Amino acid sequence: MSALCLVTGANGHLGNTLVRALLDQGYRVRAGVRDITRTAPFAGLGCQLVYAELQDEAAMLKAMDGVDVLFQVAAVFKHWARDPQAEIVEPNIRGTRSVLEAAARAGVKRVVYVSSVAAVGHDGTPLDETSWNDETENAYYRSKILAERMAWRTARERGLWMVSVLPSAMVGPNATQLTDTMGFLESVRQRQVPMDPGFHFNFVDVRDVAQGLILAAEKGRAGERYILANEHSSALVDVINAANAVSPGHRQPPQAPAWLLMSVAWMQEGLAKLTGRPARLTMSQVRLFHGVRQEYSLAKARRELGYCPRSPDDALKAAFSYLERRSTQPYEMHPASSAVRAPSTSSRPAALPTGS
Repeated sequence: MSALCLVTGANGHLGNTLVRALLDQGYRVRAGVRDITRTAPFAGLGCQLVYAELQDEAAMLKAMDGVDVLFQVAAVFKHWARDPQAEIVEPNIRGTRSVLEAAARAGVKRVVYVSSVAAVGHDGTPLDETSWNDETENAYYRSKILAERMAWRTARERGLWMVSVLPSAMVGPNATQLTDTMGFLESVRQRQVPMDPGFHFNFVDVRDVAQGLILAAEKGRAGERYILANEHSSALVDVINAANAVSPGHRQPPQAPAWLLMSVAWMQEGLAKLTGRPARLTMSQVRLFHGVRQEYSLAKARRELGYCPRSPDDALKAAFSYLERRSTQPYEMHPASSAVRAPSTSSRPAALPTGS
């Protein structure tokens, strides 16, 4: 009998793609979500839907009953909050500790923990898995660094077999709701990006990341980290070129100087504090990403896992094709699914992506 896998955050972009990939490869899958009434992303799929709130110990123990492999995907993924420590940092740290404690108590054999290249960092030179980011100002980045460190601490204390995987900015199909990264591409598609911020994003196809997670469970070495990204990052001109390959007519916006970006971010953060609506650009993002390339070494993941991602250009073209289909069909039909859902019609520009 095939291994039983639990995927937390199974209705998210990566989680749902991973559920599909596992099923395609013959695994038994338990899809963990916080809202079991939202069944559309799983219609037509042969998986079991279970309640899995990371900080609900009883629920997690029940969800992990009989599970062989835990794919810990669920996490808070946002770059702004009125109280970032309480809304982003602490939930990611506490959730990590809770879910891994439950995995140990349930006797789960293998854990694949999804971290982020945010925990590795970026400084314009190719970084590998030995690098650890020391960022403290950006709340999301700080949460990913501290949460992965908590994961390793808990795994050591509880004797868990664990590997961590570190994806970059994921694009592609199966986006039940658009992430910041996919929302940014949608803004480009709708010609709603007024200026080039001079950021270089490291894009990777979500399907390649999902396959990388499966390879990490099958071939990974306990105690190791694996970067699941692309070697090179993409400037906005590369994103525009990919959009034009799918639907011509997109133009490159003018380059914005750092002082202008910082001014816009300052105003965005001030407005966000007043309204509660997330800032689409923050000062820490400008400081971290303006003019800095996100370059990574994939040598370890290629050698030990057989990880072989699509090129950034191919990943972007596939993502724009997905968004184009999503926009032209009144309802989207998911692959291998009879579920339909209305596409997003929001015209509000999305936040800039900065990592997974």
